[in-house]
Amino acid sequence: MNSINRRSVLLAGLGVAGTGALAACSSGGGSGSVGGNALVSPTASAVRAADIRRKATGRRKNITLTAVPAMIDLGGGVMPKTWAFDGRTPGREVRLSAGDTLVAELSNQLPDRTTTAIHWHGIALRNDMDGVPPAVQSAVRAGSTFTYSFIAPDPGTYFFHPHVGVQLDRGLYAPLIVEDPREPLSYDDEWVVLLDDWLDGVTGTPDAAFTELKHGMADMGDMSGMNMGSDPSASSSDHDMGDMGGMDMGSSASPSASASSSGGMSKRFMLNGATSALLGGDAGDVKYPHHLINGRVAADPDVYTGKPGKKVRLRIINAGADTAYRVALGGHKLTITHTDGFPVQHQEVDALLVGMGERYDVLVTLGDGVFPLVALAEGKNANGLALVRTGSGGKPSATVRPKELNGMIMTASQLRAADGARLKSAKTDVTHQIKLTGNMMKYDWSINGRAFDMAKPEANPIVIEEGQRVRLDFVNTTEMWHPMHLHGHTYQLGTSGPRKDTAIVLPKKTVSVFLDADNPGQWMLHCHNAYHGETGMMANVAYKA
Repeated sequence: MNSINRRSVLLAGLGVAGTGALAACSSGGGSGSVGGNALVSPTASAVRAADIRRKATGRRKNITLTAVPAMIDLGGGVMPKTWAFDGRTPGREVRLSAGDTLVAELSNQLPDRTTTAIHWHGIALRNDMDGVPPAVQSAVRAGSTFTYSFIAPDPGTYFFHPHVGVQLDRGLYAPLIVEDPREPLSYDDEWVVLLDDWLDGVTGTPDAAFTELKHGMADMGDMSGMNMGSDPSASSSDHDMGDMGGMDMGSSASPSASASSSGGMSKRFMLNGATSALLGGDAGDVKYPHHLINGRVAADPDVYTGKPGKKVRLRIINAGADTAYRVALGGHKLTITHTDGFPVQHQEVDALLVGMGERYDVLVTLGDGVFPLVALAEGKNANGLALVRTGSGGKPSATVRPKELNGMIMTASQLRAADGARLKSAKTDVTHQIKLTGNMMKYDWSINGRAFDMAKPEANPIVIEEGQRVRLDFVNTTEMWHPMHLHGHTYQLGTSGPRKDTAIVLPKKTVSVFLDADNPGQWMLHCHNAYHGETGMMANVAYKA
């Protein structure tokens, strides 16, 4: 660990890395034309050619996913009505090997003529299977089916969820594990750990929350007591935070806090005063009554049963809509081996920060007893909880805070890509500046000052060409952090950082990433805060035909 103090928090790199018919297709040669640029359509020959180049095993994994209304049991007597795949949340794990073809039939049985689709988060799949209507496919109508069929080329930890409205914040998600047929890691068992922030069917619906958020804070009267995240300097550089006595653990962000002081207006969903030094200020927008691990509330947690001395691989997935989680296992060190599916140089830590859409694989050697796996809702004074049981011991409280949460906390930009995962050295062919714009006052989140219109996905593309080495500079001009997710690709943080598809960009910071343009089509680039993305913080990274 060199000279790093185990109780220090390494912050700087988080924000400064590296200094079905298709609705979107034209009726012509399979390409749209915008501003003189003909774009590769999702069904173009270039998309098919790239798919042929993928290494395939010839094996097929056939599944059926039925999106239905369901009353689910989250434990502790919490039984909300939501939407879920096959009536359960999380949905059943899907597991296959790299190079296998997944054939997934989606049956939409949602109410009120609700359309849906499935996005296969993190998979570098063929463009017409990416599940983003209307950009790459028509939405699947209620009572209809759609079959996704694609090769899963890269091993890793992934998941799937809808990409329609704010459906991500319901129960429609499940893990997707792509195994490595030449797995280099040695371990005894696996445990998939899905994190989620939950309000659906408890305090309202995600659509109601979105309606409230869209009014912004401009109508909330006196804002004098509100922390708007205006001091992101708390995490602007590497520094030793000593015993962490000054760190804001979100103690002021009680879920019951509201803005009812503004002319009597009651805010059911908007969260005020949630701050985090790790996130550079404002930690989140939305009040959640529960934070789940594997579909269970903290008062009635999921339990992993193992044996002392065994080495377990945890596959940690943040499926939440508005919450970053600080994750630690009481009494244990975690060795990070992968992020977003790709290997990194191993790093031993006490805890790690996981933004929405991010995934981490860690190895842990189990002790003897009962241990809390805590997912602290960063800045929100709440947590998810699961238990590891290898021997005798009492159940910890639902609000337990193991000391590891205040130990050495790792973020993705402090990691380095494993040798085999690092991009080959190449000259950058094109650089695009991706300005993250907007604010909470108006709730007008956007990219480059322009809210994305999903009805016109080709209107203002970020144009790249196949074969290029592309640099994207995420320039966060806002007072809030954003986890930026690119579909269909992985990018590298800086020149030697980890390969990722989702990366945290702190307030007033710039993150530079590099990618190889090797997967033709039209691909969404967006903030994985479900409410920011739906408001308009999204763009189309489109290949020139």
